[in-house]
Amino acid sequence: MSVRPRKKNDIKISQNKAYQVILKPLVTEKSTQQSEFNKMVFSVPLNATKLEVKLSIEKIFSVKVKSVNTILLKGKSKRFKGILGKRSNSKKAIVTLEPGNTIDLSVGV
Repeated sequence: MSVRPRKKNDIKISQNKAYQVILKPLVTEKSTQQSEFNKMVFSVPLNATKLEVKLSIEKIFSVKVKSVNTILLKGKSKRFKGILGKRSNSKKAIVTLEPGNTIDLSVGV
């Protein structure tokens, strides 16, 4: 008995899971400049994979995603009133959309 291997196209994601994977859009000067080249930047959980991010964006915004690049940002050590502390790590996902697809972040979802 052989088991058919799953393809990326066969994987589905629920609406609830999609909103847990995409935490918030990051609107900065650099991300605004990248939006001219069909690239959007989102904050995602540390354990989110590229495939989960792709499926979530496609589910939430009804667009086609060309590629996903992720960046792990290490937390900085900071001092506050002489006490040493550390900012938490975070993860960003840069999503490149297919030509002709756009996401307008100026209107609420």
